[in-house]
Amino acid sequence: MAEGAHGGERDLVAVMTGFARTLRAAGVPADHERTQALLRALTVLGADSPRGVYWAGRLTLCASADDLPRYDRVFDAYFGGTRPRPASPPMVTVTRSVTTLSGIPGQEREREDRAAAASPAEVLRTRDVAAMTAAELAEVRRLLALLRVGRERRRSRRFGPSRRGRLDGGATIRETLRHGGQTVRLRHRAHRTRPRGVVLLVDVSGSMSPYADTLLRLGHAVVRAEPRATEVFSVGTRLTRITAELRRRDPAAAMEAVSAAIPDWSGGTRLGEELRSFLRLHDAAGATVVIASDGWERGDAALLGAQMARLSRTAYRVVWVNPHKGQEGYLPLTAGMRAALPYVDDFVAGHSLAAFEALARLLGGRRA
Repeated sequence: MAEGAHGGERDLVAVMTGFARTLRAAGVPADHERTQALLRALTVLGADSPRGVYWAGRLTLCASADDLPRYDRVFDAYFGGTRPRPASPPMVTVTRSVTTLSGIPGQEREREDRAAAASPAEVLRTRDVAAMTAAELAEVRRLLALLRVGRERRRSRRFGPSRRGRLDGGATIRETLRHGGQTVRLRHRAHRTRPRGVVLLVDVSGSMSPYADTLLRLGHAVVRAEPRATEVFSVGTRLTRITAELRRRDPAAAMEAVSAAIPDWSGGTRLGEELRSFLRLHDAAGATVVIASDGWERGDAALLGAQMARLSRTAYRVVWVNPHKGQEGYLPLTAGMRAALPYVDDFVAGHSLAAFEALARLLGGRRA
Protein backbone atom coordinates (compact mmCIF):
# COMPACT_ATOMS: atom_id res chain seq x y z
CA MET A 1 0.00 0.00 0.00
CA ALA A 2 1.28 3.49 -0.82
CA GLU A 3 2.73 5.75 1.88
CA GLY A 4 -0.10 8.28 1.34
CA ALA A 5 -2.65 5.56 2.02
CA HIS A 6 -0.90 4.63 5.28
CA GLY A 7 -0.92 8.32 6.26
CA GLY A 8 -4.63 8.57 5.51
CA GLU A 9 -5.35 5.54 7.71
CA ARG A 10 -3.32 7.02 10.56
CA ASP A 11 -5.21 10.32 10.25
CA LEU A 12 -8.55 8.47 10.30
CA VAL A 13 -7.56 6.49 13.40
CA ALA A 14 -6.42 9.67 15.19
CA VAL A 15 -9.60 11.59 14.34
CA MET A 16 -12.00 8.80 15.28
CA THR A 17 -10.09 7.90 18.46
CA GLY A 18 -10.32 11.52 19.54
CA PHE A 19 -14.03 11.49 18.73
CA ALA A 20 -14.51 8.40 20.89
CA ARG A 21 -12.60 10.01 23.79
CA THR A 22 -14.83 13.08 23.54
CA LEU A 23 -17.91 10.84 23.59
CA ARG A 24 -16.64 9.08 26.71
CA ALA A 25 -16.14 12.46 28.37
CA ALA A 26 -19.77 13.23 27.50
CA GLY A 27 -21.00 9.99 29.10
CA VAL A 28 -21.34 7.74 26.04
CA PRO A 29 -19.69 4.30 26.61
CA ALA A 30 -17.50 4.49 23.49
CA ASP A 31 -14.86 2.09 24.82
CA HIS A 32 -11.89 0.55 23.00
CA GLU A 33 -13.91 -2.39 21.63
CA ARG A 34 -16.63 -0.12 20.23
CA THR A 35 -14.00 2.22 18.74
CA GLN A 36 -12.35 -0.70 16.96
CA ALA A 37 -15.75 -1.72 15.59
CA LEU A 38 -16.21 1.81 14.24
CA LEU A 39 -12.80 1.75 12.54
CA ARG A 40 -13.59 -1.62 10.94
CA ALA A 41 -16.91 -0.27 9.71
CA LEU A 42 -15.28 2.79 8.18
CA THR A 43 -12.66 0.62 6.51
CA VAL A 44 -15.48 -1.11 4.64
CA LEU A 45 -17.85 1.84 4.14
CA GLY A 46 -15.30 4.62 3.71
CA ALA A 47 -15.11 7.94 5.56
CA ASP A 48 -15.84 10.30 2.66
CA SER A 49 -19.48 10.95 3.52
CA PRO A 50 -20.54 12.74 6.75
CA ARG A 51 -23.75 10.68 6.65
CA GLY A 52 -21.76 7.45 6.52
CA VAL A 53 -19.48 8.48 9.39
CA TYR A 54 -22.48 9.60 11.45
CA TRP A 55 -24.39 6.32 11.08
CA ALA A 56 -21.30 4.13 11.46
CA GLY A 57 -20.50 5.88 14.75
CA ARG A 58 -24.08 5.85 15.96
CA LEU A 59 -24.48 2.12 15.34
CA THR A 60 -21.14 1.10 16.90
CA LEU A 61 -20.46 3.62 19.70
CA CYS A 62 -23.90 4.02 21.32
CA ALA A 63 -25.18 1.40 23.75
CA SER A 64 -28.77 2.58 24.27
CA ALA A 65 -31.34 5.15 23.19
CA ASP A 66 -30.23 7.36 26.10
CA ASP A 67 -26.86 7.83 24.38
CA LEU A 68 -28.31 9.21 21.13
CA PRO A 69 -28.88 12.88 22.16
CA ARG A 70 -25.36 13.05 23.62
CA TYR A 71 -23.93 11.41 20.50
CA ASP A 72 -25.67 13.96 18.26
CA ARG A 73 -24.41 16.93 20.30
CA VAL A 74 -20.82 15.65 20.37
CA PHE A 75 -20.90 14.81 16.63
CA ASP A 76 -22.05 18.36 15.82
CA ALA A 77 -19.41 19.92 18.07
CA TYR A 78 -16.55 17.64 16.96
CA PHE A 79 -17.21 17.65 13.20
CA GLY A 80 -18.55 21.20 12.90
CA GLY A 81 -22.27 20.58 12.55
CA THR A 82 -22.07 18.12 9.61
CA ARG A 83 -24.56 15.65 11.10
CA PRO A 84 -27.27 14.67 8.57
CA ARG A 85 -30.65 15.97 9.65
CA PRO A 86 -33.41 13.34 9.66
CA ALA A 87 -36.86 14.30 8.47
CA SER A 88 -39.14 15.52 11.23
CA PRO A 89 -41.70 12.89 12.29
CA PRO A 90 -45.36 13.77 11.97
CA MET A 91 -46.80 15.54 14.99
CA VAL A 92 -49.24 13.43 16.99
CA THR A 93 -51.55 15.03 19.54
CA VAL A 94 -52.56 12.84 22.47
CA THR A 95 -55.36 13.89 24.82
CA ARG A 96 -55.67 12.17 28.17
CA SER A 97 -57.29 12.81 31.49
CA VAL A 98 -55.06 13.61 34.46
CA THR A 99 -55.96 12.18 37.84
CA THR A 100 -55.18 13.82 41.16
CA LEU A 101 -53.09 12.47 44.02
CA SER A 102 -53.72 13.47 47.62
CA GLY A 103 -55.91 16.33 46.52
CA ILE A 104 -53.16 17.88 44.35
CA PRO A 105 -54.03 18.31 40.65
CA GLY A 106 -51.96 15.96 38.51
CA GLN A 107 -50.58 18.83 36.43
CA GLU A 108 -49.27 20.60 39.51
CA ARG A 109 -47.74 17.39 40.85
CA GLU A 110 -46.03 16.83 37.49
CA ARG A 111 -44.58 20.34 37.57
CA GLU A 112 -43.30 19.78 41.12
CA ASP A 113 -41.69 16.49 40.08
CA ARG A 114 -39.97 18.18 37.13
CA ALA A 115 -38.70 21.00 39.35
CA ALA A 116 -37.37 18.52 41.91
CA ALA A 117 -35.58 16.55 39.19
CA ALA A 118 -34.07 19.69 37.64
CA SER A 119 -32.86 21.29 40.85
CA PRO A 120 -29.57 19.30 41.23
CA ALA A 121 -28.55 20.21 37.66
CA GLU A 122 -29.46 23.87 38.25
CA VAL A 123 -27.45 23.90 41.47
CA LEU A 124 -24.45 22.50 39.57
CA ARG A 125 -24.83 25.17 36.85
CA THR A 126 -24.73 28.02 39.37
CA ARG A 127 -22.20 26.60 41.82
CA ASP A 128 -18.71 28.11 42.10
CA VAL A 129 -16.24 25.75 40.42
CA ALA A 130 -13.70 26.45 43.17
CA ALA A 131 -16.02 24.69 45.66
CA MET A 132 -16.82 21.65 43.52
CA THR A 133 -15.86 18.05 44.15
CA ALA A 134 -13.81 16.14 41.59
CA ALA A 135 -16.96 14.43 40.27
CA GLU A 136 -18.77 17.76 39.90
CA LEU A 137 -15.81 19.29 38.07
CA ALA A 138 -15.75 16.31 35.71
CA GLU A 139 -19.42 16.92 34.89
CA VAL A 140 -18.79 20.63 34.28
CA ARG A 141 -15.91 19.77 31.97
CA ARG A 142 -18.17 17.39 30.08
CA LEU A 143 -20.78 20.13 29.66
CA LEU A 144 -18.15 22.66 28.58
CA ALA A 145 -17.08 20.22 25.85
CA LEU A 146 -20.65 20.43 24.53
CA LEU A 147 -21.08 24.20 24.96
CA ARG A 148 -22.15 26.04 21.82
CA VAL A 149 -20.47 29.45 21.68
CA GLY A 150 -22.13 32.02 19.44
CA ARG A 151 -20.19 34.59 17.48
CA GLU A 152 -21.25 38.11 16.59
CA ARG A 153 -20.83 38.91 12.91
CA ARG A 154 -19.31 41.97 11.30
CA ARG A 155 -19.57 43.45 7.83
CA SER A 156 -16.86 42.40 5.43
CA ARG A 157 -15.32 44.54 2.70
CA ARG A 158 -16.17 41.85 0.19
CA PHE A 159 -19.44 41.90 -1.72
CA GLY A 160 -21.72 39.01 -2.61
CA PRO A 161 -25.02 38.44 -4.43
CA SER A 162 -28.03 39.78 -2.57
CA ARG A 163 -31.76 40.22 -3.08
CA ARG A 164 -31.38 43.90 -2.31
CA GLY A 165 -28.57 46.42 -2.06
CA ARG A 166 -26.37 48.00 -4.71
CA LEU A 167 -27.17 47.36 -8.35
CA ASP A 168 -24.65 44.85 -9.75
CA GLY A 169 -24.24 46.09 -13.32
CA GLY A 170 -21.90 43.32 -14.45
CA ALA A 171 -24.12 40.52 -13.16
CA THR A 172 -27.20 42.18 -14.63
CA ILE A 173 -25.58 42.44 -18.08
CA ARG A 174 -24.45 38.80 -17.96
CA GLU A 175 -27.99 37.75 -16.99
CA THR A 176 -29.37 39.78 -19.90
CA LEU A 177 -26.96 38.18 -22.41
CA ARG A 178 -27.90 34.71 -21.19
CA HIS A 179 -31.51 35.51 -22.09
CA GLY A 180 -30.83 36.83 -25.59
CA GLY A 181 -30.63 40.50 -24.69
CA GLN A 182 -33.83 40.60 -22.68
CA THR A 183 -33.55 41.97 -19.16
CA VAL A 184 -35.24 39.40 -16.92
CA ARG A 185 -34.35 40.91 -13.56
CA LEU A 186 -31.87 43.28 -11.99
CA ARG A 187 -29.03 41.79 -10.00
CA HIS A 188 -27.86 43.32 -6.70
CA ARG A 189 -24.95 42.90 -4.36
CA ALA A 190 -24.27 43.72 -0.72
CA HIS A 191 -21.46 43.40 1.80
CA ARG A 192 -20.82 39.89 3.06
CA THR A 193 -20.55 39.22 6.78
CA ARG A 194 -17.92 37.27 8.69
CA PRO A 195 -17.43 36.21 12.31
CA ARG A 196 -16.08 38.96 14.55
CA GLY A 197 -12.66 38.08 15.90
CA VAL A 198 -12.31 37.14 19.57
CA VAL A 199 -9.10 37.38 21.59
CA LEU A 200 -9.12 35.60 24.96
CA LEU A 201 -6.46 36.37 27.59
CA VAL A 202 -6.57 33.89 30.50
CA ASP A 203 -4.79 34.66 33.78
CA VAL A 204 -2.99 31.50 35.00
CA SER A 205 -1.39 33.03 38.09
CA GLY A 206 -1.58 31.49 41.56
CA SER A 207 -4.64 33.46 42.63
CA MET A 208 -6.52 32.18 39.56
CA SER A 209 -5.56 28.51 39.96
CA PRO A 210 -9.07 27.37 41.10
CA TYR A 211 -10.55 28.76 37.86
CA ALA A 212 -7.80 28.60 35.21
CA ASP A 213 -8.56 25.06 34.05
CA THR A 214 -12.27 25.68 33.42
CA LEU A 215 -11.56 29.04 31.77
CA LEU A 216 -9.09 27.38 29.42
CA ARG A 217 -11.67 24.70 28.63
CA LEU A 218 -14.08 27.53 27.84
CA GLY A 219 -11.35 28.86 25.54
CA HIS A 220 -11.31 25.49 23.80
CA ALA A 221 -15.06 25.81 23.15
CA VAL A 222 -14.57 29.35 21.80
CA VAL A 223 -11.78 28.22 19.45
CA ARG A 224 -13.81 25.21 18.34
CA ALA A 225 -16.70 27.49 17.33
CA GLU A 226 -14.57 29.72 15.05
CA PRO A 227 -10.98 28.43 14.72
CA ARG A 228 -9.93 31.07 12.18
CA ALA A 229 -11.38 34.02 14.09
CA THR A 230 -10.11 33.25 17.61
CA GLU A 231 -6.82 33.78 19.42
CA VAL A 232 -6.10 32.62 22.99
CA PHE A 233 -3.20 33.61 25.23
CA SER A 234 -2.24 32.78 28.79
CA VAL A 235 -0.98 35.65 30.94
CA GLY A 236 0.96 35.56 34.18
CA THR A 237 4.61 36.42 34.31
CA ARG A 238 4.76 36.14 30.51
CA LEU A 239 2.46 36.12 27.49
CA THR A 240 2.03 32.71 25.82
CA ARG A 241 -0.01 32.05 22.66
CA ILE A 242 -1.92 28.76 23.05
CA THR A 243 -4.29 29.00 20.07
CA ALA A 244 -2.68 26.11 18.18
CA GLU A 245 -2.93 23.81 21.19
CA LEU A 246 -6.62 24.63 21.68
CA ARG A 247 -7.42 23.88 18.04
CA ARG A 248 -7.19 20.17 18.79
CA ARG A 249 -10.65 18.66 18.65
CA ASP A 250 -10.29 16.36 21.65
CA PRO A 251 -10.63 18.44 24.88
CA ALA A 252 -8.32 16.13 26.85
CA ALA A 253 -5.60 16.30 24.18
CA ALA A 254 -6.00 20.09 23.92
CA MET A 255 -5.63 20.59 27.67
CA GLU A 256 -2.61 18.29 27.79
CA ALA A 257 -0.95 20.35 25.05
CA VAL A 258 -1.85 23.62 26.81
CA SER A 259 -0.40 22.36 30.09
CA ALA A 260 2.90 21.61 28.36
CA ALA A 261 2.96 24.95 26.52
CA ILE A 262 2.39 27.30 29.49
CA PRO A 263 5.65 27.86 31.40
CA ASP A 264 4.33 30.09 34.21
CA TRP A 265 1.47 28.21 35.86
CA SER A 266 0.55 29.53 39.32
CA GLY A 267 3.12 32.31 39.30
CA GLY A 268 2.61 36.02 39.75
CA THR A 269 0.64 38.45 37.61
CA ARG A 270 2.01 41.35 35.60
CA LEU A 271 -1.04 42.16 33.53
CA GLY A 272 0.16 45.61 32.49
CA GLU A 273 3.41 44.29 31.02
CA GLU A 274 1.70 41.32 29.34
CA LEU A 275 -1.00 43.54 27.84
CA ARG A 276 1.70 45.88 26.52
CA SER A 277 3.45 42.88 24.93
CA PHE A 278 0.18 41.75 23.37
CA LEU A 279 -0.59 45.18 21.88
CA ARG A 280 2.94 45.44 20.50
CA LEU A 281 2.92 42.02 18.82
CA HIS A 282 -0.72 41.38 17.89
CA ASP A 283 -3.54 43.25 16.20
CA ALA A 284 -6.83 43.49 18.12
CA ALA A 285 -8.47 45.98 15.77
CA GLY A 286 -12.18 45.27 15.46
CA ALA A 287 -12.04 42.24 17.77
CA THR A 288 -13.83 41.47 21.00
CA VAL A 289 -11.10 41.11 23.63
CA VAL A 290 -11.94 39.00 26.70
CA ILE A 291 -9.66 39.24 29.74
CA ALA A 292 -10.26 36.52 32.35
CA SER A 293 -8.54 37.60 35.57
CA ASP A 294 -9.21 38.50 39.20
CA GLY A 295 -7.20 41.72 38.78
CA TRP A 296 -4.52 40.96 41.36
CA GLU A 297 -1.83 43.03 39.63
CA ARG A 298 1.69 42.46 41.02
CA GLY A 299 3.17 45.05 38.68
CA ASP A 300 2.40 48.72 38.12
CA ALA A 301 -1.37 49.34 38.17
CA ALA A 302 -0.86 52.65 36.35
CA LEU A 303 0.78 50.73 33.48
CA LEU A 304 -2.22 48.40 33.35
CA GLY A 305 -4.56 51.39 33.16
CA ALA A 306 -2.56 52.93 30.32
CA GLN A 307 -2.55 49.68 28.32
CA MET A 308 -6.27 49.18 28.91
CA ALA A 309 -6.83 52.68 27.51
CA ARG A 310 -4.87 51.72 24.39
CA LEU A 311 -6.81 48.47 24.09
CA SER A 312 -10.18 50.21 24.39
CA ARG A 313 -9.26 52.50 21.49
CA THR A 314 -8.31 49.53 19.30
CA ALA A 315 -10.74 46.75 20.12
CA TYR A 316 -14.39 46.63 19.15
CA ARG A 317 -15.34 45.62 22.68
CA VAL A 318 -13.49 44.80 25.91
CA VAL A 319 -14.98 42.18 28.25
CA TRP A 320 -13.47 41.50 31.69
CA VAL A 321 -14.34 38.15 33.29
CA ASN A 322 -13.69 38.05 37.04
CA PRO A 323 -14.52 34.84 38.96
CA HIS A 324 -15.08 36.78 42.18
CA LYS A 325 -17.78 38.98 40.66
CA GLY A 326 -20.23 36.13 41.09
CA GLN A 327 -19.76 36.14 44.87
CA GLU A 328 -22.24 38.00 47.02
CA GLY A 329 -20.93 41.34 48.28
CA TYR A 330 -17.95 41.45 45.90
CA LEU A 331 -16.48 44.89 45.23
CA PRO A 332 -13.69 45.54 42.65
CA LEU A 333 -11.27 47.02 45.17
CA THR A 334 -7.94 45.63 43.94
CA ALA A 335 -5.61 48.13 42.30
CA GLY A 336 -5.67 46.22 39.01
CA MET A 337 -9.46 46.19 38.78
CA ARG A 338 -9.74 49.88 39.69
CA ALA A 339 -7.23 50.73 36.96
CA ALA A 340 -8.92 48.57 34.32
CA LEU A 341 -12.65 49.10 34.85
CA PRO A 342 -12.92 52.57 33.26
CA TYR A 343 -11.96 50.98 29.92
CA VAL A 344 -14.16 47.84 30.16
CA ASP A 345 -17.42 47.54 28.20
CA ASP A 346 -18.73 44.43 29.99
CA PHE A 347 -17.72 43.34 33.50
CA VAL A 348 -19.06 39.80 34.02
CA ALA A 349 -18.72 36.85 36.38
CA GLY A 350 -16.66 33.76 35.52
CA HIS A 351 -17.12 31.35 38.41
CA SER A 352 -19.76 28.85 37.24
CA LEU A 353 -21.16 26.99 34.27
CA ALA A 354 -24.08 29.44 34.13
CA ALA A 355 -21.59 32.34 33.96
CA PHE A 356 -19.73 30.63 31.11
CA GLU A 357 -23.01 30.13 29.24
CA ALA A 358 -23.82 33.82 29.70
CA LEU A 359 -20.40 34.74 28.31
CA ALA A 360 -21.01 32.47 25.30
CA ARG A 361 -24.26 34.34 24.62
CA LEU A 362 -22.45 37.67 25.00
CA LEU A 363 -19.91 36.67 22.36
CA GLY A 364 -22.84 35.86 20.09
CA GLY A 365 -24.08 39.43 20.38
CA ARG A 366 -26.84 38.77 22.93
CA ARG A 367 -26.49 41.30 25.73
CA ALA A 368 -28.67 41.63 28.78
